[in-house]
Amino acid sequence: MDAAQWDARYAESERVWSAGPNQFVERALADLPPGRAVDLAAGEGRNAVWLASRGWDVTAVDFSRVALARGRETAPDASVTWVCADVLGWQPGPEPFDLAVLAYLQLVESERRRAVLTAFGCLRPGGTFFLVAHDSSNLTEGTGGPQDPSVLMTADDVLADLGDASYDVVEATRVARPVPAPEGIDHTAYDALVRVVRTA
Repeated sequence: MDAAQWDARYAESERVWSAGPNQFVERALADLPPGRAVDLAAGEGRNAVWLASRGWDVTAVDFSRVALARGRETAPDASVTWVCADVLGWQPGPEPFDLAVLAYLQLVESERRRAVLTAFGCLRPGGTFFLVAHDSSNLTEGTGGPQDPSVLMTADDVLADLGDASYDVVEATRVARPVPAPEGIDHTAYDALVRVVRTA
């Protein structure tokens, strides 16, 4: 989907995503000392606003003006700089970040690699790269999410995207995410999760 299609999707409802942070973002990053963070493909800003509430200075990047406007309206006092830009063309500037978040940015392999390298490349040594996305196995074992295998991934795919970059792996795995169902029986979705710390 392009920016106009996402604008239309966001405009159709009061909120597309939950108001609170993604559960894996919250679990993995709650104990990090605050600094400068970038949330790439931030959408309505749920993760960016949560990070700001914990003392982070956050740059939220998304190509949907509607989503970013909603983020501003939801948390006008949050320490978030809202940037309307395509993640694939965004330029981070000279000052490095302490944290880069990519949450559910589902792109084909070549574009995903560009986004991953951009996110990792804007970190200082010691900075944290965090990605969570719909896992490839979700097509056959899970529920929901994109049904196009070309935009799904595994943790190993993401590590391969990083090539010969210098980092320590904190976590690179598949995680289960309960999905409430109308009939009252939760289904399970599977996500790829990668957390690494840049070492050089």
